[in-house]
Amino acid sequence: MAKYEKLVEQIRNQIQNDVWAVGDKLPSLRKQTETTGMSLMTVLHAYQVLESQGWIVSHARSGYFVAPKIQYASTTESDVTVQTTETIDINDFIFDVLQASRKPHIIDFGSVYPDPTLYPRQQINKSLIAAARTMPTSSALDNRPPGNKELRQLIAKRYAAQGISVSPDEIVITAGALEALNLSLQAVTQPGDWVIVESPTFYGALQSLQRLNLRALSVRTHPRDGIDLESLEKALQSHPVKACWLMTNHQNPLGCTLTEAKKERLIELLSQYNVFLIEDDVYNELYFGANKPLPAKAFDQSGLALHCSSFSKTLVAGFRIGWVAAGKMALPIQKLQMMSTLSASAPIQLALANYLSTRNYENHLRKLRRTLEQRKFATWQMLRAHLPTSVSVNYSEGGYFLWIELPQHIDAMVLYQLALKDNISLAPGKMFSVSDQFNHCLRLNASFDCATTEERAIKRLAELVQAMLDE
Repeated sequence: MAKYEKLVEQIRNQIQNDVWAVGDKLPSLRKQTETTGMSLMTVLHAYQVLESQGWIVSHARSGYFVAPKIQYASTTESDVTVQTTETIDINDFIFDVLQASRKPHIIDFGSVYPDPTLYPRQQINKSLIAAARTMPTSSALDNRPPGNKELRQLIAKRYAAQGISVSPDEIVITAGALEALNLSLQAVTQPGDWVIVESPTFYGALQSLQRLNLRALSVRTHPRDGIDLESLEKALQSHPVKACWLMTNHQNPLGCTLTEAKKERLIELLSQYNVFLIEDDVYNELYFGANKPLPAKAFDQSGLALHCSSFSKTLVAGFRIGWVAAGKMALPIQKLQMMSTLSASAPIQLALANYLSTRNYENHLRKLRRTLEQRKFATWQMLRAHLPTSVSVNYSEGGYFLWIELPQHIDAMVLYQLALKDNISLAPGKMFSVSDQFNHCLRLNASFDCATTEERAIKRLAELVQAMLDE
């Protein structure tokens, strides 16, 4: 056994035996070399192996810490692997929840967007001014579907950097990712068709199914492993499914990311049953670690994967610019767009093309990822410190959401309403399902700095939970 392997085994055993608890900081590389007599490179290699195996996590300029153990929501172990829903009626409820979070001075833990102070506003504003100055009078015509040519080329280059071949002609620029997802779903379905979604799933998927009069097959999804492919295959065998709307990277609300093997198997299954994949990948840039996860589209050879993303989670949410790499469905989607929004904003498309042509975006993304990783970990630690031990907080590597499961008898909607009175916004689990299965769960946005205000809000949240437990 190599020296680094001995150190890996030693630290792993210590973590398993609770010598090092979750969140504990490990000895620094230099301290570990002094203790073990191993070289700095040997210790670094061991730490990197432990990190790749999920035992520890690194934080820039802070060191290495014992990684959070994923706590499995009991709801995902339910015997109900596939749930059928003929009629979806959730839009009014979601609208009310989102409107309530618009109160002034709200601490918006329920927001779907990251902390707006993380956006590079000055750089974006410079690009917007530059675009306005140089925008030709024909820009409204030039930027009609499929969208600004330069912007589509820049997006195609970002796919190429991951080894994915996508022509600019396959890309349609949209007014945010939600329009890309809606148009994609509309292009491949008819009212009354069956569509597979995760359970729990992003509430926007449920709203889209309701608007298009589609029927849902909700497939069990695990906080760590993602969608259950065996249950997915059963759904494909038992129903004439037309499309599958999934988030394969940093899923909202759970945060899970499918392994490459599962993504490849997913594509094989959908190809076998000739089912379109509407891939919602808006968090793909917000990974922790060195390697950006591939989308499932990277494994698609049959043209059934429509990959949707946007700049709303990494740049400015209000710009509402997204896209779909639609392949053979690009033209039908363009036609649908012409009948709805006509096109995405021409000035904003030009501004983004200007911004993406510089190195600013990559520099911003590196800083953004580091900040989100630090804040998410700090928020997780704070929640664990203040919440009762009967509450589980699911941690995942990437994105900025934490999925919280309360004891089964606690209604998260009651907690949501109580917290709202204290100007604390949450996203109750009822938003992410057409059943009552996740009524004791909630999603929390962990992108905010854990300053005095946020810590006070978390302490108040913990007090409310404890009071509900004591009743």
